[in-house]
Amino acid sequence: MKISKRRQFLSLLGLGGLGMGGLGLSGMSAKVQAHHTETHFDDASKHRLVYQCNKADVEYIDHILFSCGEMLRKYGDDIEIVVTTLGPGVNLLAEHPRRLIRPEQQQRVKSLAAYGVRFQACGNTMKSMEWTNKDMLAVAEIIPIGVQGIMHLQEQGFSYFSW
Repeated sequence: MKISKRRQFLSLLGLGGLGMGGLGLSGMSAKVQAHHTETHFDDASKHRLVYQCNKADVEYIDHILFSCGEMLRKYGDDIEIVVTTLGPGVNLLAEHPRRLIRPEQQQRVKSLAAYGVRFQACGNTMKSMEWTNKDMLAVAEIIPIGVQGIMHLQEQGFSYFSW
């Protein structure tokens, strides 16, 4: 059985369980991504999930990020995860959020992205806030319309989840 690079990486770090404590990888220079981010993975994931993040509420965002980590822990390389932010949720991916976003939450975003979770930011929301790409975290993938991005992912077989 072929062991994926993500699993090899996790085992080297002693993070095979990948609970939330294992997501603080700010000092890691090695970046592991899932195949859906156009990297080294050859096979398609059996599970595909898109989360909607449309609020800048601390507990709400914690739930989404925790769920992403738990799904990665359970399914490893067999899941693709995308978090689409729109409306106030876009603050999660901003370098200087205008709403209450804890630094730990943005660190978790960066750590989850290192494990292949994609984070999309709604371009329409960004325009309304007068933000450009330079105002966003490096892991943010800017899409023209957040809801359209979710729709396209659903058309590709992603299951949609919203709190």
